Amino acid sequence: MTSPTPFQPDAGIEVVPGVGPRLAAVLGRLDIATVRDLLDHIPMRYEHEHAEATIAEIEASLPDEEGAAANVSIRGEIAAIKVPPGRRPRIEVTLEDETGTVQLVWFNAPWLRNKLRPGLRIVAEGRAKRWRGYLQIGNPQWREEDDVDETPARDERLRPVYPASEDLPSRRIEEFVTRILTPATDVLVDPLPETIRQSRVLNRLGEAYRGIHQPESLRDAANARRRLAFDELLLLQLGVMMKRQHLRETMKAAPLPMSPEIEQRILSRFPFELTPDQRQVCHEIGADLAREVPTNRLLQGDVGAGKTAVAVHAMLLAAAHGHQSAIMAPTGILAEQHHASISRMLEGAKVEVGLLTGSTPAREKRELLARIASGDAKLLIGTHALLSEGTVFDDLALVIIDEQHRFGVEQRSKLRRPNEAGRVPHVLVMTATPIPRTLSLTVFGDLDVSVIQHLPPGRIPTVTRVVPPSKAADVYGYLAERVASGEQGFVVVPAVEESEMGLADVENHLKMLAAGPLSGVRLGAVHGRMSRDEREAIMDRFRARDIDVLVATVVIEVGVDVPNATVMVVEHAERFGLAQLHQLRGRVGRGEKRGVCALIGEPTTDEGRRRLEAIGGTNDGFEIAELDLGIRGPGELFGARQSGLPPFRVADLIKDLDLLRLARQDASAWIERDHRLLGPDAVEMRRLLLDRYGATLGLGDVG
Repeated sequence: MTSPTPFQPDAGIEVVPGVGPRLAAVLGRLDIATVRDLLDHIPMRYEHEHAEATIAEIEASLPDEEGAAANVSIRGEIAAIKVPPGRRPRIEVTLEDETGTVQLVWFNAPWLRNKLRPGLRIVAEGRAKRWRGYLQIGNPQWREEDDVDETPARDERLRPVYPASEDLPSRRIEEFVTRILTPATDVLVDPLPETIRQSRVLNRLGEAYRGIHQPESLRDAANARRRLAFDELLLLQLGVMMKRQHLRETMKAAPLPMSPEIEQRILSRFPFELTPDQRQVCHEIGADLAREVPTNRLLQGDVGAGKTAVAVHAMLLAAAHGHQSAIMAPTGILAEQHHASISRMLEGAKVEVGLLTGSTPAREKRELLARIASGDAKLLIGTHALLSEGTVFDDLALVIIDEQHRFGVEQRSKLRRPNEAGRVPHVLVMTATPIPRTLSLTVFGDLDVSVIQHLPPGRIPTVTRVVPPSKAADVYGYLAERVASGEQGFVVVPAVEESEMGLADVENHLKMLAAGPLSGVRLGAVHGRMSRDEREAIMDRFRARDIDVLVATVVIEVGVDVPNATVMVVEHAERFGLAQLHQLRGRVGRGEKRGVCALIGEPTTDEGRRRLEAIGGTNDGFEIAELDLGIRGPGELFGARQSGLPPFRVADLIKDLDLLRLARQDASAWIERDHRLLGPDAVEMRRLLLDRYGATLGLGDVG
């Protein structure tokens, strides 16, 4: 295999002149390993650099009046340094060139005394003015002339400022980019068909890279960025559309048609009437399940909207046709909650509901696996243990994934394994963390979407209050009053054990409450390190009202439904994510009485302050999701760790929504006419797609 030609996009970063093993390692920490990575390391902003001029030219250009000023750039040699006495530290430097002298003055920068010395040649930039008959620049930016390789005086330009590190400043990165920009872009293959490029009025790829790194104007930089962002968005959309097309073209699932008789039998199992939203969503899911094309649907619904009932409706449809179904939850606690609520819902029914988690006792697990393999267990609830090699289903027709965003794309694709009949299960994914529209087009773009918009009737919106730690005694006094009137509450803390960080932990906070503001109140505790039996016993006592207040970690974030619980107190609320706070708030007010959520926190960052302001301002989960996206950005909300997808380098899902829609249209049309990107105009795009998203989107089996 021949090595890549220097400056080919896939060439290693060490082909760049001046980059040896040490600098390659430093660049690697900035995720720059190849020439293409360096091209894709785009500036985060631009600074206006003025054309260099001689001191005499600057003096001549300034008006004669005192205080007249202009932005300048001057190259010269330090002739003298002076540190005048006084209360305000000041350094005065006389800089001279062949035409005259200028005074450079820095205030409150004593460390510069060790960096500047007579004889040093520098380039200084700043605002020059006449002061007491002298030409003076206050607090100029400066650099040694060596840093610019003694280049001749430059013209006015926009200087790119790159994401950098202490070991590698922006100017060095700019040097490396400059060395490879023209030769690398000259050999770039533009993967975008000319028809798409022209219809979207986009730069050619080489022009875009040159325009983003060396723009003549901010307009040039914006046009260049638009092309590079479009490429990123189009590439992901092509992967999503290709996977979706492959699923519909080549895979078959067991058809599960809904008859009036089956519908009546299923609805009779529910101890309540389904809401209009629930009925609509059940109809959409039922229409999917009736076909041989595998269902691939996302069910969104705010906290308490009734998604579990919709899931059970679909599972009972599978059971009515003699098939198995499974719900996969991200945690053992949520799986246990689903098992408890579904078992209560189906009490007296002949359908067996099994629970499989990592903490299922060995003997119980062996027996359950045998019943799963034989087909006796029709409804299964569990964690990722359902994906283990030891779990063999007899006839799995439907898989429901709860809290979808906590599972990677690869985990989801594991559930698509065909059975002996060559069929794959239908897949329904659910989330109580509403997904912003932008993200639903990207990370979940291969899914059809159903939404439960409204809460069940009778649900009164929970009141949310953000409270400083100094008011905590008032909060616990209020909780004690609600308990005295027969209600229950939660207290959520961020830590299980005491730590050096000084965060409230379960054990010590429980002791503090018992000895102080909640003395006489029946307290219990639950956290993720307890065994399943311990947790279930505590939760059963809480539901039975033998415990008044439950002190817990975020294990009660989802799935806990205790209608008598009306007060939620969250300690160190600034340490929790926005969606997480919304989930916690949803644990109260699930009965007939209004819930109250007190968020005790003192944010020290702007982001923390904005989170608490946002959660205090709305109860709408979909609005919360959009606010969370705006505060944390898509990389944090659904970044590589959660979705398994590489992050964007250029595109911004908040700013580029219109561009995303265009990319989605073009990707859809392209895959419609060339399902596997095998056409002559798709060679380079297909290579880039498989390289970037092949593993995470499971495109290997697409062809």
